[in-house]
Amino acid sequence: MATKRDYYEVLGVNKNATDDEIKKAYRKLAKKYHPDANPDNKEEAEAKFKEVNEAYENLSDPQKRKMYDQFGANGPQGGFGQGGPFGNGGYYSYSSSGFDGFSDFGDLGDIFSTFFGGSFGGRRGAQRRNGPIKGSDLNVRMEITFEQSFTGVEKEIVITRDEECSHCKGTGAKPGTSPIKCPTCNGTGQVTQVQNTILGQMQTTRTCSACHGTGEIINNPCEVCNGKGTIRKQPKIKVKIPAGIDDNQTVVLRGEGEPGKKGGPKGDLYITVKVKRHSVFTRKGNNVLCEIPITITQASLGAELEIPMVDGSKEKYKIPEGTQTGSKFNIRNKGFKSINSNSVGDFIFTVIVQTPKRLSKEQRELLTQLAKTMNEQPPVKKRGLFG
Repeated sequence: MATKRDYYEVLGVNKNATDDEIKKAYRKLAKKYHPDANPDNKEEAEAKFKEVNEAYENLSDPQKRKMYDQFGANGPQGGFGQGGPFGNGGYYSYSSSGFDGFSDFGDLGDIFSTFFGGSFGGRRGAQRRNGPIKGSDLNVRMEITFEQSFTGVEKEIVITRDEECSHCKGTGAKPGTSPIKCPTCNGTGQVTQVQNTILGQMQTTRTCSACHGTGEIINNPCEVCNGKGTIRKQPKIKVKIPAGIDDNQTVVLRGEGEPGKKGGPKGDLYITVKVKRHSVFTRKGNNVLCEIPITITQASLGAELEIPMVDGSKEKYKIPEGTQTGSKFNIRNKGFKSINSNSVGDFIFTVIVQTPKRLSKEQRELLTQLAKTMNEQPPVKKRGLFG
């Protein structure tokens, strides 16, 4: 399988490029490589045109750009492709939905119409815009514990979204009736005007005011959805958070966003994860860090410690005699799993030698004898006020 070129390289911008710089680069390249503008080299131009469009579609969308910067062009599949636990939904997946004319260009479509005789706009562009339209994406935040980010978790969330009206099957028209083609724009959703100027005829296109760009007029609206074709609901969605996910990373559920229009696919649901801070453990990359307190005798004589793991289990680890406070020890492959590979981080703990604040008489005598054997000045016994 061929490796895709870097999207930033395709558009000729750096990774810190602003949205305006990305859009400007896209406009320039799309005009340059459009097949209609390259009749002598149409096949190669079409391939480059699609590549430019795919790059722009992913870099112009904040969520998709964030996912691309984080996981690359193929997305963080994590083993959850089309056969994932949610069927075709999966996790961490996103893809291009195809080029939709020059709708992102705004008035550039009209400019192209002027220079290329309408091949970039006009009726054909209107037909594209009035074809199937993908539904809008939704964005939510989810908070999970440190342990849940380590082991993974399945949670249920409630979202608010539009859903197809079951009464009219999404048509917006009263059952038994159907929307009719707009007579003003003849179903295109746009009205084209031609003006004579000193430079010749100038063609402009605007949204049809009669149907508001839909190409259809509903004379008998559905009484349940009032002609919208959708109803606002709050469904419950099950989300499987994979083990190893980090703070501020995003899970994507395909097809769980807003419904599409004119037979278009549903949008996607972007879930940004917030990981709570832990009182004992911290994370650095895929490594787990923590501090383990030990006694003076353990540090001096060495000891076998029971180290608590993030998942609730315990690992035995033998520290050597003469261990100093601040010493670090490593338990391999006990850290976080990597989402996109089989690698696992380590568990790194730092020992902190604790000095006892209160000693029994026996303990004090023993430490005094130890100090004498080590040529240390034994502690001076305090006397009363009068000796």
